Parts: sequence; C-alpha cells; structure tokens
Amino acid sequence: MIRKYLLLSASAAVMTSALTLSAQAQETADGELRVEAVTVTATRRAESVQDIPINISAIGDQQITEQGFDELADMLAYVPGINVVDRGGRQGNPLIVRGLNADGLGSGDGNNNGGGTVATYIGEIPVYLDLKLNDLERVEVLLGPQGTLYGAGTLGGAIRYIPKKPDFAGDTLDVRTEIYQYSEADDLSYDAGLTINKALAPNFAIRASVDYENDSGFIDYPYVVREIGVSNPDPDFTDPADVAANLRRITDADSEETISARIAARWEPLPWLDTTLTYYLQKSDIGGRRGSSARSTVPAGDYELAKRVEEPNEITNQLLALEMVADLGFAELTSATGYSRFNDNGQRDQTDLLITLEYSYEAFPTFTSFTHEKGKESRINQELRLVSTTDGPLNWIVGAFYNQYEGASYSAEYTPGYADFAGFNRPDDLEYFSQGFSKLEESAFFGEIGYDITDKWTVTVGGRYYQYDLESFSDVDFPLFDPGFARVGVSALESSLRSDFAAGSPNGTERTSQSDEGTLFKINTSYQVTDDILGYFTISEGYRIGNQNGIAVCPDYDPTNTQQGACALLPGQQYGPGAGDISTRDESQYLPDKTINYELGFKSTLANGRLILNGAVYYIEWKDPQLTSATINASIPITVNAEGAETKGFEVSGNWLVTDAFSVRGSYSHTEASLTAVAPGLVGTISPPGFSTILLDGQDGDRLPGSPEDQFSVFGSYVHQLASGRTLTFNGSYSWQGDVLSRTGGRGGGLTLDSYGVANASAVYDAGKWQATLFVNNLFDEYYETGVVSSPLSNQIVADANGDPVYIRSFYTYVGAPRAIGIRASYKFGQ
Repeated sequence: MIRKYLLLSASAAVMTSALTLSAQAQETADGELRVEAVTVTATRRAESVQDIPINISAIGDQQITEQGFDELADMLAYVPGINVVDRGGRQGNPLIVRGLNADGLGSGDGNNNGGGTVATYIGEIPVYLDLKLNDLERVEVLLGPQGTLYGAGTLGGAIRYIPKKPDFAGDTLDVRTEIYQYSEADDLSYDAGLTINKALAPNFAIRASVDYENDSGFIDYPYVVREIGVSNPDPDFTDPADVAANLRRITDADSEETISARIAARWEPLPWLDTTLTYYLQKSDIGGRRGSSARSTVPAGDYELAKRVEEPNEITNQLLALEMVADLGFAELTSATGYSRFNDNGQRDQTDLLITLEYSYEAFPTFTSFTHEKGKESRINQELRLVSTTDGPLNWIVGAFYNQYEGASYSAEYTPGYADFAGFNRPDDLEYFSQGFSKLEESAFFGEIGYDITDKWTVTVGGRYYQYDLESFSDVDFPLFDPGFARVGVSALESSLRSDFAAGSPNGTERTSQSDEGTLFKINTSYQVTDDILGYFTISEGYRIGNQNGIAVCPDYDPTNTQQGACALLPGQQYGPGAGDISTRDESQYLPDKTINYELGFKSTLANGRLILNGAVYYIEWKDPQLTSATINASIPITVNAEGAETKGFEVSGNWLVTDAFSVRGSYSHTEASLTAVAPGLVGTISPPGFSTILLDGQDGDRLPGSPEDQFSVFGSYVHQLASGRTLTFNGSYSWQGDVLSRTGGRGGGLTLDSYGVANASAVYDAGKWQATLFVNNLFDEYYETGVVSSPLSNQIVADANGDPVYIRSFYTYVGAPRAIGIRASYKFGQ
C-alpha cells in the first residue's frame, strides 16, 4: 500500500533534478555574484568550509539534487582523495581514503562496514550505513585521520550525513519521482518519495520522509540450476538443449528494492534547549551480485555472472537517535544518544569453495552447494560534549564517549544430494555450520584547545584517551560426521552465547578476547595570509580497534583425520606432517592499528569571490596495518597485521563562477600508497594445477590495492533564462580514475583493473514549484570493472566421478552500471 501511495503522489508532480545558478551563488551587497561556501559543523562549531583549517569537502543539498546523487558511491566520485569500490547493493562498498587500504577488491561479504578506515555518522551518531541521500542538509567528508574528535574507525577520515531538521517556520510537502532504464536491463527502474514538514506549535515541529526505490538491476545469472543436487550445473555448454534441460536464466538478477524512511520530532521547551528525536529505517531486498564472469572458465558476457543458485539478501538498518543541545551562555552542551540495529539474511553460492578444498565434493556429478547466512547487531552510543561559545582568543572542546556493541551470526552450508551420494546419514544435507558472538565496550575522553596567538595566527591542540574490551566466541560443526547435530536460529544462538559470555565459560565455543588503551593527539596551526587565503599545517592521529576473524581455531594436528580443515591456526600450531609446517601467526584474530598524518594545505577565495581553490599535500604513516590474507587451511579470507605502510600525495579542488550563467567545479588527487616493510604471509594464492594454499610475503614498496594513484572529476552547469522567468539548465560531468590493483603489489594472481571514466549529462527545466530533468548517466556506455573476486589462477577445470568437466567459477569481477536514461520530477507544496 505504501508503495502505491508513493508512486501516485510523486506521479502527480512534474519533474526535476538540478537547481538554478541563484541557488549555487550568493549575491553581494554591490549586486555581484560569488560562489557560496557551505556551512559545516565538522569542528563542532558552525563555520564556513572556507574558514576551517582542515581538509574537508562539503556536498550540500543543492549539489546532491543538481547532480542527481542517489547514494554515497555516486557522490564520492566527485570528492578528491577518496575512492569507493562500487560492488552493488549485495556486497557493500568499501570506502578508501588516501590509499589506506590493503583489502582485496572482492573481499568481505557483508554490508555493515565501510572498509574499516572511514567512520560514518548519521547526525551525531557513529553508525555505518550506506544511506540513501534523501532529505539531507549536506554530507561532510573529512579527509585524513580524525581520531581526537571522532574516535575509533577514523583511520583515514570520517563521513557525516547531516539530515534536515524539522522546521518551526511553516508547513511544506515535497514529492519526487524518477524513472530510468539501463541499456542492459529488461525492465524499467523507478523510485518515488515525499517529505513533509509540519509545525504543530511555535516550538514544536515534525518532519518525515519516505522513499521507495526499485532498481531493476542489469546483471543476468544465465546458469542457475533448475533443481539443486539434481540438475547438472556443468552441462555441455555448446549444446543449448543440454543447457536448457539443467539450467535457467535469471534476468536482471542484481535488482534492489529499498524503503528508506525517517521521522523526526523537534522541540524547544526552553529558549536555550533544542531537542530532536529521530527514527531512521532503511530496508533493502537485493536479488544478487553486480558481477561479471566474462573472464571465467564458462562462456559468459560482460553483464553475466555464472552463479549456480540465486543469491538474495535482505538488509535492515534501524537507528533511534536523541540529540539535545543546551546553550549555557559560556558554552554549548550537546548530548547525543543512539540505539541502532542491523539485520542481515542472505543466501550465496558456496560450490566453488567446496570444490577447491579438494575433499572430492566435485565427484558428485550434480554437486551444487549453497550457504544461508543470518546475523544481527546492536549498538548503544552516548556522547556528551561541551563547546565554548564566548568571544576571545581562547576556545575549547571537552567530551566523553561510550559505545557498546553486540553481534551474533551463523553460516549454514548445505550440499543437497551429496550426503546420500557419499554415504552420510544427513537427510537435511547440512554439511557445515559456524556460529559466533561478539561484545565490545569502548569509552573515551577527548578535548581540544585553540588559541589565537595573533589576529591571523591560531594554534589548536587536541587529544583523546580511549579504552576498549572485546570478547568473542566462535564455533564450527561438521554435521555430515555428526548425525545428532541440530542447528539453531540466530536469536536462540545470540541468547545462548550471551549466557555463555556472562558465565565466562562458553559451552563448546572458542573464546578470544583483547583489550587496549591509548592516547591520540592532534596539532593544528593556521595563518590567515590575506583576507582570502588561509594556510594550515596539521599533525593528527587515527586508530581502529582489532577483532576476531570469526573462524574456529584448528584442533591439534591429526594425520589420520580426513575431515575438512576450515579453521584458524594459532602461533606455533602444527598444520602439516613436516617439522617445518608450523604457523607463525595468529589466524583467529587481529590487533589494533594506527595512523599519523602530516598535512600542509591552503584555502583561497579569489576573483572577488567567483573562484574557490583549495589544496593539500600529505604524508601518512600506517602502523601495524590490518591487511587481508587467507587461512592456510581452506584459504578462508582473514585479516592479519603487518608491520607498516605509508601513503603520500596531494589533492586540489575548485569551484569557479565563470560568468553569471556558467559555472565549473572540479577536483584532482594523486596518491601513492605502499608497504614499508615485509608482510609475512600477506597474500594467499595457489599454484595450479590444484588449489593448495600458498602464502606469499608482501614486500617493502609493494603498492597497496583498491585505490587509483590518480583521479579527477569535473562538473559544468549553464543556466539559460527564459522569457517566462523560468530557467533551462544544462549540466555535464565527468569522473575518471586510474588503474587499480586487486591485491597488494599485484601478487598471487592479482589483477590490474584498467582506468576508466564515466560521463553524465542532464537538462533541467525549472518552473519554481515544479522542476523536470532529462538525464543520461554513463553517457558513452563505458564498460568498467570496479573489483575482483579470487584470481585468474582459479580458472581451472576438474572432473566428476563420470569424468565430465566441472568448471571452477570463483573468479569474477564487479562491474559498474551501463548507460541509464531517465526522467526526474518534483513538486513543492506550501513554499
């Protein structure tokens, strides 16, 4: 019902996308236009982005609307120094700032983290969410470590979504809709939404928005088995009849349906007290992965993925936030309280992993395996902050922070038909079951003191003391060998493991724990060279906590044991028959890492305010970096610590009002990120034929993966005034990035993804209350790859019990969206 209402409401509107130049520019007292800088609160004070001596990019609601940004990946292509590995909704998209990354471009299968080096905030609450960009005041992107004010996870930077607050001024209703189609899709995509603001009293208002998005997707799954365990997943691919008898095609498999909603109540019970209570919901039903098997062993096109089973995933994020701001006269007191929940329920094709374990699963002629995964997480956050507001040369900030996290998950692996084929007593065909529970408690005290030494020279010093305790349990079972094993649901699992945690003696689970405390510092000095040029120098630190890898610890080595070895080794633990087959690392968990950033930058407003030009050079030292590797047994992706890495580079961005009708903005960044020491066992690889894991060392100087060395973007807008007083605006943009490595140093079968550029164009008719936009995204229909899963070394063919070929399909790439043509529309009531 809600979907029908949204579509009918939005269809009643006529159409929009961008804003007119008057919304981007500000008129001076003498009637001249100048570029308008966005006001931000990144330093916990409301200031123009041009007056803040740190590297921050701010994307206001006008630019979000103007360029048609729907989600973070769209927007960050136009922010210097940050890269998004766009893997579609099914995978989640890692955020990489200034090259601080060592993960493979296809690693991880979750949607509740941003790659670990960037913290995201919704308002004042730290919670990771790839939030749809609806009804936002702005998005702030802080580049470089932000450990003093923003805490854990800000190893490379922080991203803040700032929603629009309820407005006491009046009642408004905005409706919006969009219809588009990908060049590779069979069906139309569409979304619709509305925002309502209602002032119920002079000091009380509510604001609510709801949006429904139905993205058709454009990736086909051409080789899904008709019946798991019965149909042959590897028929004669040259015989259409044999293929049709065993397999079926799912078109536009990577579809995504998302409902995002927010309701906020704002109340000022006293002139000096402002409170806002907000509930956020974002729920996505995703059909499959946005990948291509064009490089694999089976015949597939650019927009085809050779999975054997469907891979749906349901992701739900919820946040309840209470923000209270009290003006105490000498300072502003802020209390930010948040409670968030994340639920994940999905299925994936597990066939390739089991085949490559070399336990003869492939002998079963119709072998296909799938895994059902379910998880839930909850967080409680509390921050108290006092910010000085008095005039004078001295300013200060003090605060305290607390975070509590709990998460439970399981992974159930099924092999239909295999138990009967191999002679096991397991009617449900449950072959593997893993479970885990984690609890984290984190607290911190932080503060900054700034002093104006002269009217041009300012020095700020900040620090943070942090402490955390992490407890984790994990367990794994092989039900084929245990007919009495019965799996449990995630809620029962969470309850059971929480009881074990409280008792301190987990029943049948492996327990790991770690704790750490330390301090971070920040030093910033700035000098106002002229009224229009500000220079600054910053030294800042960031850190990230450690965690478990979520894999059960291996039992003691037993040469007579022929069961699976999907487990994590401990230091000194034997894993093979040779005397030298001893693990030198802890595969069960990884420890915290830290960055220290040295940055020199400037901000300038030139040509009587018609040109903004900002830039910075930086060097970041990365200590004990958390890097992606793989277990010796079963080659399961894990995280390990290396000794060190570094990144250095520069960024520049500008916004130029060329004429009163024509404006241009753009950015360029150069990044060099590499290891600074040998990283033992960093890259897991194989040496065909066969799939035995070999661990390769990362070497000093190896380039880190996931981030281009060079990237740039440009956006231009021309406004034509019509005789009726309405406007017609033409927009064009282009974003480009250089080549990217899929693995550190390109080792172990790593792939170098080619550089690519994407052009967008739009034409906007603005009639004031209603607006209409015709747009084309990926104007030249560029085919580009954004990530890699596995490596070409996995492109091997084995044989089943009948001698017929079995194709390994674990190697594939993530691809970007093809050309999309569409129309946007909006109408504003009550304004």
